[in-house]
Amino acid sequence: MWARGGRADRQHDGDEPYPGFKGKYFSMPVRNVVPKPLQKPHPPIWVACCRARDHPCRGAQLGIGALTFAFVDPAEAGKWAHEYYEIIKSDECVPIGHTVNANVAMVTGFSCHEDARRGARRGAEGFQFFGYSLGHYYVYGHHQPGVTDVWQRFEAAKDKLPAGRAGQRHRHAGRAAPSICASYQDAGVDQVVFIQQGGRNKHEHICESLNLFAAKVMPALKADQAARDAKKQAELAPFIEAALKRKKRMAPVAPSAVPDGLGLRPHHRAGEPDRRGPDAPYRGRHHR
Repeated sequence: MWARGGRADRQHDGDEPYPGFKGKYFSMPVRNVVPKPLQKPHPPIWVACCRARDHPCRGAQLGIGALTFAFVDPAEAGKWAHEYYEIIKSDECVPIGHTVNANVAMVTGFSCHEDARRGARRGAEGFQFFGYSLGHYYVYGHHQPGVTDVWQRFEAAKDKLPAGRAGQRHRHAGRAAPSICASYQDAGVDQVVFIQQGGRNKHEHICESLNLFAAKVMPALKADQAARDAKKQAELAPFIEAALKRKKRMAPVAPSAVPDGLGLRPHHRAGEPDRRGPDAPYRGRHHR
């Protein structure tokens, strides 16, 4: 269902006019949808992945980026990224859009400080709450909007929750941050998304983390970014070209196929004659 809708959305962006479609989950007549996106042929498409390898693989099959919320370490992330790119390079990849967005992004906790222990103390609980709240809303929680206090439930349960990867990630905060980010990079992960604003993390601590990361970590990561991007694009170019050739495209239609608009005067229903004549003054709905 979502794949059909996503395919239609991207078709809207590139076709003038959209040739129309009638299916089980989505139907739309011939229309020219405006405005068109500034990015050509359209902005990059992503799928949010929360279930192990299933969704990243599905993203690769559709030629779209995989944004994962599984909070895996670099070693496991590397296995996912490898499988994703193997599909991108295979005949299984049939793009849902007019181009391929070959990218893997991983979500992880973030609390950066010169003192790794202090960084862990500042950020670990907030990231643990973020994971708990995802489970509450999407897996096991019973929620009454405006009534249920998720933080209160977390407080009651947190001592029984495993620290797991959240704790490990924050223990690596601080001086080890460059090596952790480099590990994801070496594993084939294209982007890392940091969770900071979880639970009761303080705004000033988040800003301090960001400033420190920008000053001490980002310069090294960005040093060879352009060269790595160029190498990746050159490697994937023939596979993306082949994937786009496998894409089934809808037959174009002439602009004349777009139905004429129907302007309706107030109090005039479609299909009924307008008895007031062409020069009748406009009268809003509040007039009788």
